[in-house]
Amino acid sequence: MKLVINSFLVLIVLAAAGNSQPQAVGPLPSVDDVIANMVKFDAERQSGMTGYMAVRHYTAVNNKRKAEMLVRVVCGSDGTKQFSVVSEEGSGAIRKHVLHKLLKEEEEASHRGTREETRLIPANYEFRLIGEESLDTGKAYVLEVSPKTSNKYLINGKIWVDAKDYSIVRIEGQPARNPSFWVHDVHFVHVYQKVGQFWFASSTHTTSEVRIFGTAELTIDNSGYALNPPRDRSSERAREARLYQ
Repeated sequence: MKLVINSFLVLIVLAAAGNSQPQAVGPLPSVDDVIANMVKFDAERQSGMTGYMAVRHYTAVNNKRKAEMLVRVVCGSDGTKQFSVVSEEGSGAIRKHVLHKLLKEEEEASHRGTREETRLIPANYEFRLIGEESLDTGKAYVLEVSPKTSNKYLINGKIWVDAKDYSIVRIEGQPARNPSFWVHDVHFVHVYQKVGQFWFASSTHTTSEVRIFGTAELTIDNSGYALNPPRDRSSERAREARLYQ
């Protein structure tokens, strides 16, 4: 998992969910140590990332309408994503103006320029370590994050960092700025699952207030992750050697 926030977390009508309180138990590491390890181990994992395929189920609801969409996502080794709609049903307006827009925004945001600007790293965020918690995935450090700019893809909130491999396993918060005049009070919870040595999105639950239409809710469930085969390092070295002959 790259330390990136998907664009859907900050752009539309989406998520919200339970608040758990961090508990400080014993001496905590410094925030600098946690962030340094988070960035270091993420880089190591990404060096072995060859891409993946998965299936997403989107459900979007407001006071009067509902729409669902089943989507196949293909992510390359460089993090760029492509989406193909398998099936869709329900409100045509929600599908057109929310779900299809989410896919387009996330695909665009997956390109390298945008990803670097939204990664959870010191270049983009301030971090404050506030405690630790025991999650289903194990002990995690809890950090408050605040963006250094008002980039629409950044967030204010909290992240949970696994105490063993320093992966982000949960994110909760709000966009750094409202997605638009029509959408406000956006809140999301983003949870990850481990597949092999990598952490991928498991679910996202987002709620927001939309002017005139009231409360809107989006749930995204991910399943069926399939990792691409690992790189053949020996073949790569042999190919590089031939290039220099």
